[in-house]
This record gives sequence, C-alpha cells and structure tokens, in this order.
Amino acid sequence: MNIRRADEKKDYDKVWDIFTNVISTGDTYVFDPNTPKDSLHKNWFADYLDTFVAVDDNDEILGTYIIKPNQIDLGDHIANCGYMVNPKYHGKGTGKILCEHSINFAKDKGYLGIQFNIVVSTNTNAVELWKKYGFKIIGTTPKGFRHKNLGLVDTYIMFKDLQNN
Repeated sequence: MNIRRADEKKDYDKVWDIFTNVISTGDTYVFDPNTPKDSLHKNWFADYLDTFVAVDDNDEILGTYIIKPNQIDLGDHIANCGYMVNPKYHGKGTGKILCEHSINFAKDKGYLGIQFNIVVSTNTNAVELWKKYGFKIIGTTPKGFRHKNLGLVDTYIMFKDLQNN
C-alpha cells in the first residue's frame, strides 16, 4: 500500500465512491447523506486542502484523507484531518497507514498539533485508533451529532501534540 497526493481529475470518481459510501450510513460524518457529487470538490479537493489517497499496487484507491489548517491566521499552526476508508477494505490497516502518513505530513509541513473537532463517540473503532496514535480526548460536546440510527450522541474533540510526540 502506498500513499500519494490525490489527483482531482484522475481520482474524483473513485474518491466520490468512498465518500458517498461512508456518508450514506449517517453514523460517522457530519455530511448530509444526500450530499451531491458536485460538492466533493469543496469538501475534499478544495485549494486549501492537502488531499491524499492510499492505493494498492494496481492503483486501486483503498482510502483517502484530507489535512488542512484547523483555523485561519492565528490558529493555522494546528492541523485538522478527515479520513475515509473504502468499506471493502475495513480492517486491513488502511486507517492506520492514513493516520501515520498524516502525522508525518503535518510535522513536515510545520504543524504543531492535530485536532479533530468532531469524532462521533459511537465510532469506537476510530476513537480507539486515534488513541493508539497518541490523540487524547480533550472535550466532549453533549449530543453533538444526529446519528442516523441512535439519535443524538456525544462527540469528542481529540488532539495530538506534534512537538512532544
């Protein structure tokens, strides 16, 4: 498995397939499950985003992530990321490789930390993965997410210090 920068022209449809599959469940991402395909540019390929894909030896896209400044100007030293793995490849280490790459990329780009603003508390696999990579829950938003099946559930703010880790 390799990580490379996403090419919007070449990868748009394959990334869209992953994006729409992930958001359609309504259980992990804030995007409306009915988000139209033409919105992918602003959500995953905008100029202020660095977008990557994990590919196998046949250039099949297994997963994707974005990294960007968490805030503008005086808050742009902290990164924010979003990760999506093709459901066909869950449990095969794709999320781990995306996470490792994003941490290294963030350090190389000069970010001092990575903050996840909204991790759905019921997404226990993601929460545990982020903890394994040194992310800590630094806050909870009570009932911060409208889960498709469970109704209102808490969300976490998670942070990793890149200066001391």
